[in-house]
Amino acid sequence: MISDAETYDAIVVGAGHAGCEAALALARTGFRTLLLSLSLDAVAWLACNPSVGGTAKGHLVREVDALGGQMGVSADKTLLQLRMLNRSGGPAVWSLRAQVDKFRYHAEMKRVIENTPNLYLKQAEVIRILTEDGRAAGVETSMGVTYRARAVALCLGVYLKSKILIGDKVEERGPNGFFAANRLSASLAGLGFPLRRFKTGTPARVDARSIDFSQFELQPGEDDIYSFCPLSKNVKKTKLPCHLGYTNARTHAIIQANIRRSAMYSGNIKGTGARYCPSIEDKITRFADKERHQFFLEPEGADTNEIYVQGISTSLPPDVQLALLRSIKGLERVEVMRDAYAIEYDCIDSRQLYPTLESKPVKGLYFAGQINGTSGYEEAAAQGLIAGLNASLALRDKPPLILSRSDAYIGVLVDDLVTRGTNEPYRMMTGRAEYRLTLRQDNADLRLTERGRACGLVTPKRYKYLQALQRDIERGKADLNKIFNPKTAAPPLAAIGEPAPATGITADQLLKRGVPARDLRDKLRIFQNISEAALFQIEFDSRYEGYIKRQEGAAEEARELEELPLPADFDYQTIKGLRIEARQKLNAVRPLSIGQAGRISGVTPADVAVLIFAFKRK
Repeated sequence: MISDAETYDAIVVGAGHAGCEAALALARTGFRTLLLSLSLDAVAWLACNPSVGGTAKGHLVREVDALGGQMGVSADKTLLQLRMLNRSGGPAVWSLRAQVDKFRYHAEMKRVIENTPNLYLKQAEVIRILTEDGRAAGVETSMGVTYRARAVALCLGVYLKSKILIGDKVEERGPNGFFAANRLSASLAGLGFPLRRFKTGTPARVDARSIDFSQFELQPGEDDIYSFCPLSKNVKKTKLPCHLGYTNARTHAIIQANIRRSAMYSGNIKGTGARYCPSIEDKITRFADKERHQFFLEPEGADTNEIYVQGISTSLPPDVQLALLRSIKGLERVEVMRDAYAIEYDCIDSRQLYPTLESKPVKGLYFAGQINGTSGYEEAAAQGLIAGLNASLALRDKPPLILSRSDAYIGVLVDDLVTRGTNEPYRMMTGRAEYRLTLRQDNADLRLTERGRACGLVTPKRYKYLQALQRDIERGKADLNKIFNPKTAAPPLAAIGEPAPATGITADQLLKRGVPARDLRDKLRIFQNISEAALFQIEFDSRYEGYIKRQEGAAEEARELEELPLPADFDYQTIKGLRIEARQKLNAVRPLSIGQAGRISGVTPADVAVLIFAFKRK
């Protein structure tokens, strides 16, 4: 029995990007929430790249924002530059990527945390999860203090038994010199969570004064694009540029000559690294045919000379790091301010979680972020929001928020984690989403803001924005079937390089021809007095109408399977006709629906047919 403990409604352990979103979601929905951090200087710290967004990650940030989260708002306030990636592809894969001021981002998020009602921020190391009757009941700190709560969310980042590795040197600490959490792993193992070791890394930071930027390709921001949060006003998107550069044969020779001095190749590192974010050692080994590899010079902040060398992550010793950097034209006199390093840490098997991110072994205990085996700030924030909202909904005895793969990229992320699991640090990519034509970052509000409002997180101001957008779209769509007389339409169409129609033609037909909606608005005087966001939706939905309908049909078929529920505590060994592997996998994951069962690795379509027959008969 826990006694004499300070009591909260919920406790969030870890104040990184997952922890901040989880704690804010709980506090903003009315619950007295304690947020514990190893260091208050590490709140929302951008330990690796000082950026937010990127391919597929921009989708996650826009979705977090649409649901009422904070990451997009804070990123907009601390931008150094903003760009739209993947413009050569269709809008379905366009992704926002922001370079942000890491010091201002930390300060801004900490300011929000400290000034949110119901939210209490404290510095402490949690060493034990307290339980009663199979439920989370609180936490104990290294100082012997206990805090009691009805829900606990663990957002531990890369701090569990973390080790920094540079060459042959190993230090038991977290990123950026912060403390490691060395005692909590034993508590998790004791509660039935087998732990695994993952590894990630970060490049060196170098002094801007020692760089000849004229030798690199300028990468400016873009002012003519929307930002993460549609409510953000007067966002300056082009404050500081980044620069693009390349390694060379001399660089590769230095690395190859010293490869055994790398922590990765000397055998010091035991954890599994991220396939999609390899070190420079991995790049020249795995892609030996490439003569060069690109990297970016990215500012860490407006008031510092530190430059982040994106693309040259390494665990080579400091002398080799300096030599390989100085082998690059423009960096001949470069000075390293912070050495690159690799980091190893404990994480759990995410298949031990429900789609709510509540754990299966312990009720009321939620996990979010890199503790679940993911990499990236955006993946962490998305999980933190889902964990925090579901903890809030459970405390209110309300139905959970479960986003499907056809609802959101967040739904894809969570489903991948809890159904398939991951054997390496998981990174979100557009290729993981089956329905990416309908899961664009530009329509996140239309897809998710109503869901966030139902959870009690979306503000009235944000909901008014959604209503205005929906009204604009309806008004604009009324113009789609307007027929233009060939003689009347010929001059304005000629002005934009379009041939005159032989017969009457509708606005919808012109859009399908590829005529930009802005040109139709300006030359044919339709789509008047509606927002740019609404105009984009109208144009895209018209132009890709056939493809969208097919994808929506596929999503509807998938939803029918998702609506066939499976009991969470069923013993699949009792079903005749299931293969042994399927029985084992189903008992391990405990899927909540036929649809989820079908996505488990090792469960075949034939197994799914057996399940449907067995449970329909029951």
